[in-house]
Amino acid sequence: MSKILRRHVLALPLAAAPLLGAVPAARAQAPGPALEKPQLTLAVGGKNLLYYLPLTIAEQLGYFKAEGLEIKIVDFAGGSQALRALVGGSADVVSGAFEHTVNMQPKGQKLRAIALMGRAPQIVLAINPKSLPGFKTVADLKGKKIGVTAPGSSTNVMTNFVLAKAGLKPGDVSIIGVGAGNGAVAAVRSGQVDAIANLDPVISLLSRGNDIRIVSDTRIVAEAERVFGGPMPAGCLYVPQAFVDKNPRTVQALANAIVRANQWIQKAGPGDIIKAVPESYLLGDRAVYLDAFLAAKGALSPDGLFPDKGPETALRALASIDPEIGKATIDLKAVYTNDFVKAALAKYPPK
Repeated sequence: MSKILRRHVLALPLAAAPLLGAVPAARAQAPGPALEKPQLTLAVGGKNLLYYLPLTIAEQLGYFKAEGLEIKIVDFAGGSQALRALVGGSADVVSGAFEHTVNMQPKGQKLRAIALMGRAPQIVLAINPKSLPGFKTVADLKGKKIGVTAPGSSTNVMTNFVLAKAGLKPGDVSIIGVGAGNGAVAAVRSGQVDAIANLDPVISLLSRGNDIRIVSDTRIVAEAERVFGGPMPAGCLYVPQAFVDKNPRTVQALANAIVRANQWIQKAGPGDIIKAVPESYLLGDRAVYLDAFLAAKGALSPDGLFPDKGPETALRALASIDPEIGKATIDLKAVYTNDFVKAALAKYPPK
């Protein structure tokens, strides 16, 4: 965290200075062919998280509207609940973790990721030093309570993966859903959990108060690749394959909006981000949110493209904690596509 804080200190003059103009609005686009389904319901688990920042930017800066989309965003406590909404038919698209497209294929659910938002999971596993003052290794978590955003979500998956590398099984710990906001912070500070797997801004807020000791930090792309053994795609937009088949222009519009948001974020300074996101995302502390943005920025996708080896990494991670996935025959080419993002990049080339 010290490097992050140092970068934050260097960025403070920018954050504290008056913004040079308002946040740029989305450019008006010439009307094209009508979208098949311009009104959509999008499910997400923990919209305030930096993990989903491109979604928020696309919404706040009007990129979805510029593409002819009217999107109702429904926020859940975790990604597993957002997935259930999609499978249950109450959502058309999910902003969630890439690995869900892999682990749902053996269950007969054909999902396809269409635009990448995160090139590393950004999940941090940390222990509560008050509960575990003598903590030395991950093996010490046996029998302990670990807070995740929601059971079955990507925070739970990463926890199981790190535990497995230490010789522990999922049943060796107690998993508790604590959400992705102030409830997660309270769970640590009150001693409700002995460790936590969560994301920013929650992690930066707990770090600022010395409430946690970080064990594994996948906000750092290199560390994420060490943990998972390769590039691990994270936040993305995914939809049922049937939706792609029926609504290709709508899917293209979704990809266009996310690509534009990804590009904007890479050029944005801390002050721009503070101005763009809702006040409620800041958890009552702008400085902490700036720490979080600086920590997460490198893990956000600059272009929306899925790495070629990413699906293999995701499958390997899932198989290590779920023997049934390891036994299943999975077509990794069917769980994602870069076609829509490539078309978006042609329309909105990086500047």
